[in-house]
Amino acid sequence: MSEIIERVKCLIIGSGPAGYTAAIYAARANMFPVLYQGTQPGGQLTTTNEVENFPGYPDGITGPEMMIELQKQAERFGTDVRDGWVTKVDFSGETHKVWVNETKEIHCDTVIISTGASAKYLGLESEQKYLKLGGGVSACAVCDGFFYRNQEVVIVGAGDSACEEAHYLSKLCKKVTMLVRRDEFRASQIMQTRVKNTANIEILYNTETDEVLGDGQVVTGVRAKNKATGELIEIPATGFFVAIGHKPNTDIFKDYLKLDKTGYIINVPGTAKTNVEGVFVSGDAADHVYRQAVTAAGTGCMAALDAERYLAAKDSTFEVNSSTYN
Repeated sequence: MSEIIERVKCLIIGSGPAGYTAAIYAARANMFPVLYQGTQPGGQLTTTNEVENFPGYPDGITGPEMMIELQKQAERFGTDVRDGWVTKVDFSGETHKVWVNETKEIHCDTVIISTGASAKYLGLESEQKYLKLGGGVSACAVCDGFFYRNQEVVIVGAGDSACEEAHYLSKLCKKVTMLVRRDEFRASQIMQTRVKNTANIEILYNTETDEVLGDGQVVTGVRAKNKATGELIEIPATGFFVAIGHKPNTDIFKDYLKLDKTGYIINVPGTAKTNVEGVFVSGDAADHVYRQAVTAAGTGCMAALDAERYLAAKDSTFEVNSSTYN
């Protein structure tokens, strides 16, 4: 372990839209934020080829380009952006202790958690290939469905989220084929009824994905297997959507922060506050409903403002900076 302990006023864990937005606000409020990028610098958006629904980009922008711009904006105001990831925390005392890369110890007046959530995938080699190529595999219909308008797509999943995303895609796409592994949905009855009553959604029960087909660059179809009969079928499709859930990246906080049953951090309603004073949460680490870049950015702003007010209440020499709110 490092013998030198660093003291920071505001530590931001994670570098997606939430983390960088929190950094911009914290830096402008003279909180001198230190941001660690984590194991996936830029977050989930770095795997998104085109972003067309974030305000301010009329012609769209790629996910990686957008994150580079956000990082530059945060650094412009003085954010110390660093490589590395947080491997351990101790929020038991008034001073919040954080360890980076299992060696460097940091004592923080405030901590903003922006570690996000990771989409679950099937793990097929062909799925991962086209995911990395940006050629037709996605875990977010709301983010990417627009690119498949008037085309045929396949979606995997059986829960409420899968049904919701299938219904969303049905409004854009010519045909949506749902692959359900069991002989029934896990979704609520109202969501099941919605997809069953949608004319251009075809539901294949007892069916799992065997391989994502493509031409080496983009998806052209899906080979699926009927679990009951063993029959293989090929489904023409230009898009393959995976809706089997997300896992919040919050394991290292579970001994100190209140989490829901699936691991999302529970915030005080209407704020970014957690159950530990001085520790705040933003983005997908707490959001299992919207999971959009713009909502993550908004909660990053909230977290920085809450952290600023927290410091002001603790230390009369630290004044809330009115420019933060402009």
